[in-house]
Amino acid sequence: MGAFVPDAAERQPSSADLRTDVAHSARVYDHLLGGKDNYAADRTAAEEVVRIAPYMRTSVRANRNFMVRVARHLAAECGITQFLDIGTGLPTSPNLHEVVQEVDPSCRVVYVDNDPIVLAHARALLTSTPEGTSRYIHADLSEPEAILASPEVRETLDLGRPVALSLIAILHFIHDEELAHGVIRRLMDALPSGSYLALSTITIDSAPEEVGDAVKKYNSRGINSKGRTKAQVTSFFDGLELVEPGVTPVHHWRPDDEARAIDDSQVSMYGGLALKS
Repeated sequence: MGAFVPDAAERQPSSADLRTDVAHSARVYDHLLGGKDNYAADRTAAEEVVRIAPYMRTSVRANRNFMVRVARHLAAECGITQFLDIGTGLPTSPNLHEVVQEVDPSCRVVYVDNDPIVLAHARALLTSTPEGTSRYIHADLSEPEAILASPEVRETLDLGRPVALSLIAILHFIHDEELAHGVIRRLMDALPSGSYLALSTITIDSAPEEVGDAVKKYNSRGINSKGRTKAQVTSFFDGLELVEPGVTPVHHWRPDDEARAIDDSQVSMYGGLALKS
């Protein structure tokens, strides 16, 4: 697990951190999205998964588009101007701050990731509008108190006002259910009423055999992942008020034309949004 580093945006990861000869989840995801920030080991791992689950590229893109729709909804319909995005991943435009600042240029965003690969590209996450703020910290989801106490969070976000906590495609890297629930609870307890939780994670419901085999392939590459049922994903929102349409395959959540064109068999991610009242 990564450690909290206050000035992470200024620190450059060492070559040992980067390990370009070993597949890494952020770079595999980047390749599946059609990005260029990946290496041969990542492309090999991605293609192995695609052979098992040919829909994987569509599923990954659907998840990315889910993030965009949720972020836009939070800024445009809910009036949220503060965002804490944990498990950011490699910068892929549009990034969250680009989406929300297009709605309201004063939006403030703090990105969090423990991945040295993301750290190496962190400056691409800092291209905020003059009216708003975008900051990045190198920290770990399993240490919510360190994240909340960081200067970047304290100086950027007013925790007395509503904040949207974004956990997009990150919880499947936490196998322990108690730990996953505990992290969400500790983060949401620190946020005031009117805050939101947005999350997405891998489901085994859509294609249990294919998803199970794909997860095993990831795990064999050292990228530990876990698929969950709808009931398990829904339980992450316990104590919160789910926003319609609730927990759904990500392309069913308030779909745009692109999402409507996707067949259900092509998506293996659940997503949802909920309000802390």
